Formats: sequence, C-alpha cells, structure tokens
Amino acid sequence: MSTPPSGLPPQPGATPRGLRPVGPDRPGTPHLLNGATTHGLRGQRAIRHPWEMPLLITGVVLAVLAYLLWIALLVGTAFLYITEGQATVDELWKYVGLVPFIAQLVLLLPLAPLIIWWVRATMYAQLRASAVRMSPTQFPEGYRMVVEAAQQYGMRRVPDAYVQLGNGTINAFASGHGFRRFVVIYSDMFEIGGRARDPEALRFVIGHEVGHLAAGHVSYFRLVFSTVINLIPILGPALSRAQEFTADNFGFSYAPAGSPGVVAVLSGGKYLNAEVNVHELADRAATDPSFFVHWVNLLSSHPVTTWRAHALRDRSTPGSLWIRPRGTLFISPLPPGHVWSSKYPTPGDALAMLGAADAQRPAGAGGQFGRFPGADYSDRPATRALQTSAPLLSDRTAFTVPRGPYRDDAKGALDGDGTRPFGTP
Repeated sequence: MSTPPSGLPPQPGATPRGLRPVGPDRPGTPHLLNGATTHGLRGQRAIRHPWEMPLLITGVVLAVLAYLLWIALLVGTAFLYITEGQATVDELWKYVGLVPFIAQLVLLLPLAPLIIWWVRATMYAQLRASAVRMSPTQFPEGYRMVVEAAQQYGMRRVPDAYVQLGNGTINAFASGHGFRRFVVIYSDMFEIGGRARDPEALRFVIGHEVGHLAAGHVSYFRLVFSTVINLIPILGPALSRAQEFTADNFGFSYAPAGSPGVVAVLSGGKYLNAEVNVHELADRAATDPSFFVHWVNLLSSHPVTTWRAHALRDRSTPGSLWIRPRGTLFISPLPPGHVWSSKYPTPGDALAMLGAADAQRPAGAGGQFGRFPGADYSDRPATRALQTSAPLLSDRTAFTVPRGPYRDDAKGALDGDGTRPFGTP
C-alpha cells in the first residue's frame, strides 16, 4: 500500500493510489460516452417532461444549421473576395447586417463555446473562493441531502454543493465545469431547512437541483447546442420550462412530502411560507384563463408558480407548458383576475366575507405574519396542516386530485404514510 504525499500513513479504508475501486457504490468515472449517471447518455427518459427532448432536438438541429450557415458564409466571403473583390464582400455583409438576428449569430456562434466554457469556469472559481462548501463537516445535514439525491438518481460522482450569501433572495441553481458538477443553495433558501422551518422543502429543492445534473441539463455540449434556440423567443423559454418540470419530477421522486412546502416558499418566502394555502394557489392556475397570464408564462424561463403548484398537486398529467392546466378542487369566493371589475366585491361585501372566514378559522390559525426561529408556535396548527387545508369559504367542485403517477418515476407512496403531499381531498 502506497503512502500519501503528506507522509502520513494511509487511513483505514483508503484506496491505494493507482487502483480504481469497483462495485455498486463505485460506478466508474464519467466521460463523454457514458453520461453523469449510470443510466447513460439518454438518462431516465420516463422522468423527463414530454416536451423536453423534442425541444432539445429542435435546438440541436437549429444549432447545426446555424453553424453550417456560418461556415457557408465564411467560405462564400472568401470566394467572393478572390473572384469579385472587396466591394462585393462589403455589399454582402451590408445585407447580413440588415438582419440583426443573423448578424448576432455570425458574431456569437464562433465564440459561444469559448464564452460558455469561460463563464462556467469563472463561476465555479468564484464559488470556491467565496461560498461555503457543504461537506461531512460543514453543513452536514444539507450535504447528506445532496449525497442521498445523487445516490438515488444513479450519479457516478457526488456533485459539489455550496451555500452562497443570498441577501434576501430565495434561489438555488445547478451548473458544472468539465466533468465536475455543483449545486448552489442561497443562504436564505438554505434557512428553510431548519427544524423550525421546513426541512422537507429544502430536501425537495436539493433534489430538484441535483435532478438538473442527473438529467444532463448543465452538460457543456448541451449548452453549446442550445445556443440558437435560447435566442429565439417562445422556444428558448419553453425548453427551459420543460427542463424545470423535469427537475421537479426528480425532486418529487426524492422528497414528495416537500412539494407543498417548496411551492409555499417560492410564493410566500421563508417567513410567510407557513401561511400559504397551496390549494388556493394551485386552483388559480385553472381558474384564470387570461391571455396575459399565458403570455407571461410563454416568456418565462420557469413555470409560473400557480401552474407549477398545480403540476405538483395533480401527478396524473405532465406540467402544463403552453396552456393553463385543467382541474379545480375549490372555488374561491373572490373572482379571478381576468373578469370585469364589476364582479369584484364592494368593501361591505369583503368585510362580510372576512367575518365569515374568521368564524370558520381554526384556533391558532390567525395572525398570519410569518414564523421565525426561536419563537414558540406550539399554539398554532402545524405548517403543513395550514398549507394543505381546505381553503375557507371555498365550495368544493366535482374535481378530485388523481393519485397519479403519469410518465415519470414519481411512483408509489407519495410520503411516509402513503398519503398525498397536498392532502387528501
């Protein structure tokens, strides 16, 4: 057995230098032909959103065509310069400049691979220089979630994980450089995992981000070949939304009980999340058919929160990518935002509804101004009970939440006792 360079004796269980351990827990090194997970380059196809691969293939085709056009333009320019002279070349490029999108592609395409590589390398270096790295000795609870998600998804190596100063921002993301992969959790999002908050919501977030890695969403070549489609309105955001739904499927398969909590955090933040009724949020996805809601969704890189909540509640269909989802469980006493203002309540009507709601509100459910670490909330209902309770003053409909699953791997019992994460209707 060889000796480490430090001169210290080998540690118990250490692998000798030059030997590569094998076995189910040592799935080999990732390389260009095997993918980041043991599921291979194509990954777990069933867990992907059905629109993800068609949009990705469209992006690859567009990128290949754009590179061919770029090469043809260079060859044509050289040919014209030799045969016709500089004046003809200047005339050609004048016409190219009249189409901003074409001009942008001509300038961007040859530099895109280098720009992507440089930006990813710089981002990774910034994290290593400034963020807190999760490890068995630093934030071990969060690191355990990362490791367990990586193990469940069949990843060949555990990704790096960092906690970055959030300055009030609720966010997390995944990326990579070379064959290295990493996830970043903003400090404000990481706080959600505390015992006084919602550990399962953080578990879902980490499962979601590691899911991006397992699905190959941060692959260098995938990003390069997505350059063109990402420049196209509607199509570029649609590919991003499909990938987010796929990552949600991974998060749900890893931590289904955290799905109501993560929706509450994304809409209400880290203090008011306990007061968000996720049924009201999900139902608004189906009851507001506004054109402008659809327009906002079409331009968004992430599913709008109400549609996302609906997808996490109703696991019988994929997340809605283009058209609002169907299926309302409760009817709100307030009109949806797309109707005429004449249907909005008068102040007297609203005060009457407030009084009726107060009469029905469970003991301890008032004072909806957030929950903070260190305060005693033992006289209040549990966070998840409030989030998944039947909305007050809301009539039931004939719709019931199907148990699912649909085309992904989020199968079987949805949490520890086999109940739905959003509560049983």
